[in-house]
Amino acid sequence: MGDRKGLILIGAPGSGKGTQAKKLQEQLGYAHISTGDLLRAAVAAGSELGLRAKGFMDAGGLVPDALVIDLLLEALATPAAAAGFILDGFPRTLPQAEALDAAVRIDKVIDLQVPFGLIEERVTGRRMSPSGHVYHVKYSPPKVEGICDITGEALYQRSDDTPDKVRARLSKFEAETRPVIARYQSKGIVVAVDGVGDPDEVYARIAAVL
Repeated sequence: MGDRKGLILIGAPGSGKGTQAKKLQEQLGYAHISTGDLLRAAVAAGSELGLRAKGFMDAGGLVPDALVIDLLLEALATPAAAAGFILDGFPRTLPQAEALDAAVRIDKVIDLQVPFGLIEERVTGRRMSPSGHVYHVKYSPPKVEGICDITGEALYQRSDDTPDKVRARLSKFEAETRPVIARYQSKGIVVAVDGVGDPDEVYARIAAVL
């Protein structure tokens, strides 16, 4: 392991974790590890772990924490993760945090704090094009309402970006992930960062505490 830095980026759904993880990856050269991306890549590659994960996913079940940790350790063994790694979206639950702590050293947990009302506005206002371009009705609207600037395709709202679904995700975060933050607070490695504002401003706040 040596001097490798292990960071966790934690925050409610829609708090901007993915955006900040990418910035940290670009600026610091750390591996950005999203367990969702790892699972999709392993399934697509048809690896042994990927095939095991696919079995659970096809059956409509959750992939067991132990299997996710195995995928994570596989990713951490690559040269890309030699300098450090940023976990985005994991651990979400206490059992995941316990399994993670048994496997790797975590140096710092960035708790990205955004008021739930603002998250709801951010997420419910999001619009996508089928090609993957993302807009926001208030913060980054397309030139022509409902039409992608780049492809001319009709924009749509993701089915899980409705107010009811967003509130359900936020209450799940409160119930399941808030205890994870408390666990790391007891170890003295959590730093709260204000996640409101321009992504570059938020990144500057994160960089200042690192």
